[in-house]
Amino acid sequence: METTEQKQTAKSILQDIIVDVSWANISVKYFGKSRSWLHHKMKGTDSKGGLTDGERHQLKESLFDWAKRIQACAEKL
Repeated sequence: METTEQKQTAKSILQDIIVDVSWANISVKYFGKSRSWLHHKMKGTDSKGGLTDGERHQLKESLFDWAKRIQACAEKL
């Protein structure tokens, strides 16, 4: 059974940080895909209708990694 969160697009879930993150760099670094690939996946406008469960998990892990990197830099200040 799908939860409400699963029915939402990744873009709507990530709205709070959407303009502050370089999604193009995440697409290339963490997925090895083109800069526009993640944009289409997050909007659900790709041929498969959005992120698969595996891609959603991978995006989640990439954001956790990104957050750790930002925190490590902030702690050095």
